Amino acid sequence: MDFQLNEEQEMLVSTVQAFVEKELLPHEEAVDRADEVPAELAAQIREKALEAGLYAFNIPEQGGGLGLDHVSQALIERELSKCGWALHVNVGRPSNILMACKGDQIEEYLAPCVAGEKIDCFALTEPGAGSDAASIQTKAVKQGENYVINGAKHFISHAGNADFSIVFAVTGTFEYKGRQKNEVTAFLVDNDNPGMTIRRGPKGVSNRGYHTYELFFDDCVVHESKVLGEVAKGWEVANQWLTAGRVMVAANCVGQSMRALDASLSWAADRKQFGKAIGLNQGVSFKLADMATQIRAADLMTLHAAQKMDLGTLTDADAGMAKLFASEALGRIVDEAVQIYGGMGLMDETPVERMWRNARIERIWEGTSEIQRHIISKELLAPYW
Repeated sequence: MDFQLNEEQEMLVSTVQAFVEKELLPHEEAVDRADEVPAELAAQIREKALEAGLYAFNIPEQGGGLGLDHVSQALIERELSKCGWALHVNVGRPSNILMACKGDQIEEYLAPCVAGEKIDCFALTEPGAGSDAASIQTKAVKQGENYVINGAKHFISHAGNADFSIVFAVTGTFEYKGRQKNEVTAFLVDNDNPGMTIRRGPKGVSNRGYHTYELFFDDCVVHESKVLGEVAKGWEVANQWLTAGRVMVAANCVGQSMRALDASLSWAADRKQFGKAIGLNQGVSFKLADMATQIRAADLMTLHAAQKMDLGTLTDADAGMAKLFASEALGRIVDEAVQIYGGMGLMDETPVERMWRNARIERIWEGTSEIQRHIISKELLAPYW
């Protein structure tokens, strides 16, 4: 199996690298210190991404996007991630489950997102339902042609900048093996709906400027035409996002790891102790070798998973393995980068301290490491039960 980039992919990677260097990295330190991306800067990045032909690169051609294969998408994610989420999220990846839009929903939600005119957010997680997403408590009750939503969501990324939310709510129950299970439906809810309140969530240490929010629904009335997909088929919609999302998070982790290694190599070559570069000491050089080896393995696992997506053979375990290994490798790599930098590795004058903070969230969102191990082991053991 060969993952040698073709000419088109090499040009794509070069384009993204140049975009990151020119449009994102110059703002990284200021955004981190302010814990905010100015609205005008976010708009400028979106405009530049549209001009560069990068916006909505994850959306198929039939949805108005670039129609790139998943390997190419992973390559883009890998390069974008060399700058923090707060900035590179503005390059624009509408939730791919918006491809489930139909009828008027296409013109009202999908098309504007692809054109950079609207922003969506994905609202699934709740205070009592994180890894156990099936236990969500937000409910939507049918009343005539409308649904009335009540409940709360939290840890909803960039909801404060979004125009609408993709909200998952319980619309009924069914019996499965003697137990009652929730039927879940996805809804397109405009963020200016009077029954919906958005509040800034707790301040985090990872990816400053990329904020999470709490959403509250108090008799929030949504017309039945706002159902995304089919009633009671919300998990089918969600899983399209979550499985693909895990592969792209893995690609993000690879890119962050690459940047940490590059910074470590430069420091190891320039920093001198006892009359020589610290990189000449095995205690440092062996760390660099291990970092590079883990990056190679994570990159190959991620590209293999992306290729399987293109072939239609990706399993949940494939995506879980890529996300698990790449995110945990990133954690080890940035920790070693801090160790190589020594005391300066914990100072905010160097990018390594920021990389170290940003990396920690990758083992939690889009499914914790423990959830990935559960998914993988469940698939491995399935033939035996």
